[in-house]
Amino acid sequence: MDKKQALSFENTEIAFKHSSNADLKRAYWLFKIININFLVKMGPPITNFAVKIGLPVKGLIKATIFKHFCGGETIRECEKTIKTLETGGVGTILDYSIEGEDDERVFDDTRDEIIRTIRRAIKDKAIPITVFKVTGVGRFALLEKLDAAQPLTNTEKQEWQKLQDRVLAICEKAHSAGVPVMIDAEETWIQDTIDLLAINMMRKFNKEKAIVYNTYQLYRHGKLESLMNDNEVAVKEKFILGAKLVRGAYMEKERKRAEENGYPSPIQPTKEATDKDFDLALDYCTDYIKSIAFVAGTHNEESCKLLTELLDRKKIDHKNLHVYFAQLLGMSDNLSFNLADADYNVAKYVPYGPIKAVLPYLFRRAQENTAIAGQMSRELGLIVKEMKRRKL
Repeated sequence: MDKKQALSFENTEIAFKHSSNADLKRAYWLFKIININFLVKMGPPITNFAVKIGLPVKGLIKATIFKHFCGGETIRECEKTIKTLETGGVGTILDYSIEGEDDERVFDDTRDEIIRTIRRAIKDKAIPITVFKVTGVGRFALLEKLDAAQPLTNTEKQEWQKLQDRVLAICEKAHSAGVPVMIDAEETWIQDTIDLLAINMMRKFNKEKAIVYNTYQLYRHGKLESLMNDNEVAVKEKFILGAKLVRGAYMEKERKRAEENGYPSPIQPTKEATDKDFDLALDYCTDYIKSIAFVAGTHNEESCKLLTELLDRKKIDHKNLHVYFAQLLGMSDNLSFNLADADYNVAKYVPYGPIKAVLPYLFRRAQENTAIAGQMSRELGLIVKEMKRRKL
């Protein structure tokens, strides 16, 4: 067998092997536009207004930003993306990206759809992990009340029971199917309740293998400590801790709320402090590789490189199922495809859902990307490099 070339995140031939010339050109113009802060700020209200009054913008959205960052409107529409990623050795995490709903019927429908993603993943290596948000199956304001330890009315108690039942139904299905499911992190003022739900599901379903994963946002103070504390609980109670490590997704919102409500910001003071805790979490998880199964959800090249070094140094097999790298569809292909080519476990988040319902997700993506210093320039630079290589 030919020895594979050394891992390099600069190899655009591997990174964009799955992209046609037309795909590359579309990505080039899309990232050019995202790089313009004014358009990213003004785009959401204009688009929402256009959709509301029935202007024919959905076709334009579907052919551009939606096509780049999403798999489709249904699981069936995602099949092409699943196959494309699989040819590059990258798995798919089907992410039904409905958010901000307030209706019990919608919550039931969302639970059923998440269970469909689990069914689709059964015995298919192309879909190694699934995911859901607790606010997809329950009301945000209810979780807020629980986190603040406010008394619930009788109606709210019934509502809380229904929310727990939905989470249980999803995790039960994941367990019987043998398909891991990640619970996404959300805002700090509802996160304690989510953490409690997640650890209880792990106690129940993570005895033999990691089925349920909770998410640790390392841009928060104390999340490294929570990870360590949860691992101690897992070791003591004899279950496997499932941990998805991310930097975080609600920085501006969190800081603004802390300032408005007069409490200390839960976010680390600097990016360096976040990076340090994220990398320490990677080191810690690889130290406890038997009791922790973890997904490193990161677009940071240094952290990806560090994790590959930690695995080699600690003699952990690249294909150990307790270690996954994960990135978002449409971003950091230089990380995902080069890591997969070097035989690491890699998966991409593939959001899907009705265009109108997925718009908040898409706008957040664009805004987050412009907030990450250098991220857009990096994406553009790699696309340009590959276009030159192909002499486009």
